[in-house]
Amino acid sequence: MNLPFYQPTGNEVQLFEHAYQKQLPVLLKGPTGCGKTRFVSHMAAKLDRPLFTVACHDDLSAADLVGRHLINEQGTYWQDGPLTQAVRTGGICYLDEVVEARKDTTVIMHPLTDDRRILPLERLNEQLQAPPEFMLVISYNPGYQNLLKTLKPSTRQRFISMRFDYPKPSLEQKIVEQETQIDTDMAKRLVNLSNALRRLQDHDIEEGASTRLLVYAAHLINSSFDPVEACRAAMVEPLSDDPETVAALMNVVSASFGR
Repeated sequence: MNLPFYQPTGNEVQLFEHAYQKQLPVLLKGPTGCGKTRFVSHMAAKLDRPLFTVACHDDLSAADLVGRHLINEQGTYWQDGPLTQAVRTGGICYLDEVVEARKDTTVIMHPLTDDRRILPLERLNEQLQAPPEFMLVISYNPGYQNLLKTLKPSTRQRFISMRFDYPKPSLEQKIVEQETQIDTDMAKRLVNLSNALRRLQDHDIEEGASTRLLVYAAHLINSSFDPVEACRAAMVEPLSDDPETVAALMNVVSASFGR
């Protein structure tokens, strides 16, 4: 089986497998670009289950997840949403950045996250019983939490939780090399640079350079693009819109490359 590459940083693979076997819902929390989505893709392939990924946003409603009636030339018909499809097929439903969705989505999740494991389809007057293979996984970034966008404790306590963070330098270097086939020296230099930028988090920038951005920079450099300009495009400009902050971050980049 061709699994999406994922470099474990702890016991997350084993914990996820045990949660799947015991039909437990899972909550992933960690900063942007640290590997949460790749981890879920890896585990879905490893467990040989279909994956239904939903990128949550402000307008996402319960109907978007469950389904709705639509109209075509033949009349009215029902269209399953991704959550319903996952329940029917015994798949894994992954709600990425779930706190961005409307609050009514939380209500839909609750019956699936206790011993009932049911999905009420009120518009069809039907209740779907989730098969043993079904799994619900949600994620969010605690760094962006505020009073308006957070999970209630009563919701968090329905899930087992796994905390993700940026990998240790040696592991992150291995990830960058594996993902991009960049040479070891450049991968090490990029990882050192990312850690220098992360130390500025909560001072000059809201969040540090993610592993995803490191991979982007490495891809550009591997295509013979200038390394400093690659880091500007992939690691600095995405972190801030403030010209003075960008200039300060570029000083760090230039120092890392001896310019």
